[in-house]
Amino acid sequence: MEEILIFSTVLLPIILAVVELVKRTFSVKKNYLPLIAVVIGLVIGVIATPFTDLDLVLRIWSGGLAGLSATGLFELGAKRTGVTKSSN
Repeated sequence: MEEILIFSTVLLPIILAVVELVKRTFSVKKNYLPLIAVVIGLVIGVIATPFTDLDLVLRIWSGGLAGLSATGLFELGAKRTGVTKSSN
């Protein structure tokens, strides 16, 4: 468990930066940002093979936890409207 939390801490700023890049690049509904963060976390956890010797399942858990932490678990239930980028 300690290894998962350490690896999640390392992945968190990377996932946060990628989610911010997605927000600024694409017009995405705000309701989907937590889901996007979790998916990005899972993907980054899977492809982080060269950087750690953790098993695949542990990397997936780490990526998922970091993705949830990136946007905040509480935002999953919050009602949000609008989009992240104006369509001018």
